[in-house]
Amino acid sequence: MDGDERSQASDGQAPRKPPLAAGLHIVATPIGNMRDITLRALDVLQAADLIACEDTRVFAKLAGHYGISAPTVAYSDATQDANEPKIVRALEAGKRVALVSDAGMPLISDPGYRLVRAALARGLAVTAAPGASAVPMALALSGLPTDRFFFGGFLPAKASERRRAIGAVASLPSTLVFFEAPHRLAASLVDLAELLGARPAAVARELTKLFEEVRRESLSELAAHYARHPDVKGEIAIVIGAPAEEAAPQAGVLDEALRTALAGASVKDAAAEVAARYGLKRRDVYARALELRREAQS
Repeated sequence: MDGDERSQASDGQAPRKPPLAAGLHIVATPIGNMRDITLRALDVLQAADLIACEDTRVFAKLAGHYGISAPTVAYSDATQDANEPKIVRALEAGKRVALVSDAGMPLISDPGYRLVRAALARGLAVTAAPGASAVPMALALSGLPTDRFFFGGFLPAKASERRRAIGAVASLPSTLVFFEAPHRLAASLVDLAELLGARPAAVARELTKLFEEVRRESLSELAAHYARHPDVKGEIAIVIGAPAEEAAPQAGVLDEALRTALAGASVKDAAAEVAARYGLKRRDVYARALELRREAQS
């Protein structure tokens, strides 16, 4: 608080809002509950000359609720090529531009980094008004360790790509966080349970909303539950505990797992799957898979 603000506060008046500086302002918006917006975020949005939105129709609901009247421009994966030059020109002209996503903190599994990069490359000011984000909220409610975590965004829709993505992070000594679409949740949990084993996990759904729900069980139990209830709806985050420190499998067990995997997959994919299951280095498992494939062909 500067001198003027302290003087006003001592006189019982509300402190004067500082003027909004020119530049790009990254602004977090609520992930569900309209009241989860900061006073600073409202100050920025109400003072902005232009607001770049992931979807202008989604932002219009928040704007109407809080009386935000600044002009908007779409900035999404589909529109960034067309609209980025317009936004950059506004910034270069000294305008105050706010960047928002549909929900939560922009750039977290949302478009926006290209605009930030473009502004920084031109020496333009970039700052942020932080706020709601589903990632830390899901972590906090999961009951799992939060001192180290890996956020993987949305898992791939295609099963083979999804399994490779899971295998790539299976041995990380950290809590894992993924977003998932409702219609893919059951299938993804089956893959997670098969590749990661009996890890503790949580499925957080509709965070901050009326029907907020967090289920905390093992991956296999969660997979079984959502197999029985595949019609789940809402925004979803999956949180998974780190791998337990276990002894490496005996050579015979590893070879049998590789032979089974090789029956329906390439050497690369089979090695990735088995390495993820047992928390081994993919390079070592791949070498053994090649040996087994050569033996089978000789």
